[in-house]
Amino acid sequence: MSNAAQPIAASTRDAQPAERPGRLFFNSFSCERSPAGKCTARVVLEFAGKQWTGRAEGQSSPIGDLRLGAEAAMQAVEDFAQKALGLELMGVKLIRAFDSNVVIVSATQRSARAVKLVGCYLADDDAMRGAALAVLNATNRVLGNYLTTR
Repeated sequence: MSNAAQPIAASTRDAQPAERPGRLFFNSFSCERSPAGKCTARVVLEFAGKQWTGRAEGQSSPIGDLRLGAEAAMQAVEDFAQKALGLELMGVKLIRAFDSNVVIVSATQRSARAVKLVGCYLADDDAMRGAALAVLNATNRVLGNYLTTR
């Protein structure tokens, strides 16, 4: 028997990887306040070179602004998924933990059984933007499943 190397058939690891569906990216966040006390939050998400914009408007207040940021993100996610995910924002809360501000959002996915989703984001710089990003963290797994099966 020879010790010479024998050719081996290509393994599955050597094969070309399957094309991945990609992911939905946070593109931008903006907030405009009017002199009358109205606030408009806008979130832009991007996937495969296309953009989806969510917008929420309401009376400006510390808690109301958080909700507007989260609602704008939720609207952009739902527009991206063509309303197929059945997401609903339940609540938004800003808490102080470990010497930092953390935004926590609670959402529900309406399906055969209601699925509770929770996401958070460290929001020391901009709590309203943090609320939008917390929504994306809450919906991350649901979006991943949606992208894989579509």
